[in-house]
Amino acid sequence: MQLTTQPTGRPATMTYWLSHAWLGTHVEPGVALDVSDGLIAGVRTGVATPPPGATVLRGLTLPGLANTHSHAFHRALRSTVQVGSGTFWTWRETMYQVASRLTPDSYYDLARAVYAEMALAGITAVGEFHYLHHAPGGTPYDNPNAMGEALIAAAGEAGIRITLLDTAYLSAGFGKRPTQYQQPDRHQLRFSDTTADAWAERASLLKGGDHALIGAAVHSVRAVPAAQLATVAAWAEERRAPLHVHLSEQTAENDACLAAHGRTPTRLLADHGVLGPRTTGIHNTHLTAEDIALLGSSATGTCMCPTTERDLADGIGPAVALQRAGSPLSLGSDSHAVIDLFEEARAMELNERLRTRARGHWTAAALLRAASVDGHAALGRPEAGVIEPGAPADLATVALDSVRTAGPVPRLAAEAVVFAASAADVRHTVVAGRHIVRDGRHAHVEDVPAALASAIAALHR
Repeated sequence: MQLTTQPTGRPATMTYWLSHAWLGTHVEPGVALDVSDGLIAGVRTGVATPPPGATVLRGLTLPGLANTHSHAFHRALRSTVQVGSGTFWTWRETMYQVASRLTPDSYYDLARAVYAEMALAGITAVGEFHYLHHAPGGTPYDNPNAMGEALIAAAGEAGIRITLLDTAYLSAGFGKRPTQYQQPDRHQLRFSDTTADAWAERASLLKGGDHALIGAAVHSVRAVPAAQLATVAAWAEERRAPLHVHLSEQTAENDACLAAHGRTPTRLLADHGVLGPRTTGIHNTHLTAEDIALLGSSATGTCMCPTTERDLADGIGPAVALQRAGSPLSLGSDSHAVIDLFEEARAMELNERLRTRARGHWTAAALLRAASVDGHAALGRPEAGVIEPGAPADLATVALDSVRTAGPVPRLAAEAVVFAASAADVRHTVVAGRHIVRDGRHAHVEDVPAALASAIAALHR
């Protein structure tokens, strides 16, 4: 494993010509982007033909997509967990088996391939919810952040940005009294730093870089004792870093929290200072009206992961009510049952249609915002997700002539992409002005399917 950052060598200035661009409210034909030092320096509209020397991006060019919630190693579960039936809790046992086999080197190999798959899907930034910290049995590596650094290096090699959300995961669940929590089981020993103070000491050693930010996460209210939640929240607050938390994904967790503390997980987090505008709740599925009000009034974000939520039979969260209350929405591929932000975006809308038997809860523009602007903000990059001067030159171009997208007039290209395109329709991905995916091929990972197959096979031998 090589610990590197993104490959360098991009020209200081260059121009991209976009046949069609999504400018946040509409599709604009003929747009030239001047890029300098990885940022958009100028946006010129009405440019009917490519300027001399410009790199041509044909299709609908969007701001690069943000995958707000990822567990990279879950990619190795795809298909394996589709055999037979079960629940979230039986799925978790299979996940533990894969986690038990990972080393820093094998995790680097897998994550590099997974992040390359994301780049092929137009994703330019990922939020990696990282809790696989130690060696089997819980013994720290000589480098206590070997696993986290492997993920940072993997993202750099795959050419995308990463917010490493280093996760506190200290217990196996609630005990019989509010101050009593279950000790981690043999699988969870790899995840635990034993206390929030020890977690904070280790996490403080992590360093970001041009392509990497460091954030924090509370795995869940069952995995971090209530008395230690404030330590994690304070660590993030001191650094003005993103703070994420799995929240009310399962009714069983809600029931256990009520039994132990006499309050919902959302109220417990609020009482210990975890909620706020830099915090994002992942899933937010089974909420009370008071929970929704708490999340909205604190401007705590919501990351919906529809493909995982339906794959695990979790349920459909109250996304419309959360957004109306003031909770910004973002999207994640979570367990990577598929890696396709267009599928996540339309699934949020289509799930709501099934639940309410009414259509049109979000426009294509609103869904693209969740997949870009609000996703990047949840990852600590509020300047990203737009095609405007001063923004990062992070772009994703979707073909408008595939069997899924051909036919609609150009002004409806956003609707065609959101409601019909797939990750396979992404033709170009640009990060910091660098062409990472060109004509559907990754510039640095020569054969992404082979890299995935090799890394996953190594974990199932």
